[in-house]
Amino acid sequence: MSFASLPRKNKVVLTTLGVVTAGGAGLALMLHRSVKASDLELHPPQYPWSHAGPLSSLDHASIRRGYQVYKQVCSACHSMEYLAFRNLVGVSHTEDEVKAIAEEIEVVDGPDDNGEMFTRPGKLSDYFPKPYPNPEAARAANNGALPPDLSYIVNARHGGEDYVFSLLTGYCEPPAGVAVREGLYYNPYFPGQAIGMAPPIYNEILEYDDGTPATMSQVAKDVCTFLRWAAEPEHDQRKRMGLKLLMGSAILVPLLYYMKRHRWSVLKSRKIAYRPPK
Repeated sequence: MSFASLPRKNKVVLTTLGVVTAGGAGLALMLHRSVKASDLELHPPQYPWSHAGPLSSLDHASIRRGYQVYKQVCSACHSMEYLAFRNLVGVSHTEDEVKAIAEEIEVVDGPDDNGEMFTRPGKLSDYFPKPYPNPEAARAANNGALPPDLSYIVNARHGGEDYVFSLLTGYCEPPAGVAVREGLYYNPYFPGQAIGMAPPIYNEILEYDDGTPATMSQVAKDVCTFLRWAAEPEHDQRKRMGLKLLMGSAILVPLLYYMKRHRWSVLKSRKIAYRPPK
């Protein structure tokens, strides 16, 4: 049935529906572009991450180095309250290594049999310690700015690890005519371009346990890989299951197609003849 053969009422309904749909889609696209085209923010480039491919896994050596960066650099201000020490086992460290890492912290536990709180060494089941006891203390120590939790930061920011990498390596002097007040730093990738966090990384800020040169780009790459794993620990498993599904489909789909052709060939090739009554 063609559009011209429809009743007038149906034509009006379909036309109205098409106009409303097209208008809504156009408005959404305009709003999206207006937000992305902000002059107050430089959008990060796309970097060739080793785990970005549809069948590529995370670099677990980089995750291990990234945890070292977080522990020695980022954990002084940023928390990761949704990540426990046991999550590192089998990903970046062995169980004995993680136990040793956890035992380095003192955890307030209790109450005991006398109703008093006590401190004990950390265990695998403990979560990463917070740098501040509460958000108010965090703001007071950072000139009123609240350092965000890094557990899901790459999913919470447009651009993901591209944004985080660009932010970490994008500190520079403000251009002519741009004034940044005292206590803030110029970063073109941060919304508003003025950020309260001082440049957190630089060349040779730490010494990697595996001997990898700790250049600024290497440190930023490693901590971004660690944060991607923290936000999506099922990353490798999801891609592995997808590969298994594709391999199974490659076998199952041709078999189903053959069965369909075999079962329906008789019906589809049958000729039905109608004999007029005598």
